[in-house]
Amino acid sequence: MNNNTYKTVYFFAPHVEETKEIQDELSELFSRHGIEEVESSKEADIITSIGGDGEFLQSVRKNNFRDDCVYLGVAVDEANYLYVDFHYRDIKKLEDAIKQNDLDVRNYPLLQVKINDNAPSYCLNEFTLRSSIVKTIKMDVYINDFLFEQFNGDGILVATPTGSTGYNKSLGGAVVDPLIHAIQVTELASVNNNTHRTLGTSFLLNKDRPLTLLIDKNMDYYPIMSLDNESLSVRNTEKVEVSISDRLVKTLKLKNNTFWHKTQRNFL
Repeated sequence: MNNNTYKTVYFFAPHVEETKEIQDELSELFSRHGIEEVESSKEADIITSIGGDGEFLQSVRKNNFRDDCVYLGVAVDEANYLYVDFHYRDIKKLEDAIKQNDLDVRNYPLLQVKINDNAPSYCLNEFTLRSSIVKTIKMDVYINDFLFEQFNGDGILVATPTGSTGYNKSLGGAVVDPLIHAIQVTELASVNNNTHRTLGTSFLLNKDRPLTLLIDKNMDYYPIMSLDNESLSVRNTEKVEVSISDRLVKTLKLKNNTFWHKTQRNFL
């Protein structure tokens, strides 16, 4: 981390009453190293979330996935996280890293999701689409312009590599190195019998292979969709296009704290 690069910091603290003292201490820490707190996130070189992975994801989303700044997460409890590198109770580690220039910038790929002809939306973790009624949802699954399969089941989940350790993993999907810019497609309770047939396992698509879901128009499904930890409401959904975006989210991390270090701490 080059202190000449970063001059301003903004704190994203949704639980401000509970974390005000922590924010003040972090502000003093940054100030000691020539990085001053600002009131607007638009003016910030560093956006620091206070809380867990949920707060980190919110900080990125509410700042429109800015790619001209870096994001940093500071946890307030003892839990291990995948996006948050630092804990308030061991905040000396952050100050030492700044002093010793022991911070790296990590680039995370984003999912781009376009529904019908609407403007694209983005997410850092995962996109899910499922039926809103007590009935399976049917859709044609295209890879590029190739009809790959006709899906019938509860829904589809598409995850980034960093999102592969979340809901995707609980569904039996693989954990994917973030250096691989790919999307992972995982089924939610697909129906497989003599009438309906799907691949029956998750699969990876290269960043140059977009995924398109065409929803069966014979039923009024009104699918439930989510981007990371927020719901997305679009009536009359007919087509969903999902791909890896050219945009990247930049985060500050310790040099010796890779995605695989975090995965080991969380699961092994």
